Amino acid sequence: MRIFLTVIFLIICLALVVIVLLQEGKSAGLGEIAGLADTYWGKNKGRSMEGALDKATKFLAAAFIIIALLLNTSI
Repeated sequence: MRIFLTVIFLIICLALVVIVLLQEGKSAGLGEIAGLADTYWGKNKGRSMEGALDKATKFLAAAFIIIALLLNTSI
């Protein structure tokens, strides 16, 4: 069981790194100062690719923490 959790843990680690690197930066530059950041994509972020990456990051981070705790307590 420990080997299985370790393999799953490594897969989650790699997926988390890839998903974080795929995300765009949160700073909008001068567009945010002028108020241009509130566009169609900003309002419908949950339906865009950025929203999907955000949700996947949250899910993988939770799985990472849970499996790390399981691996730590099953000594």
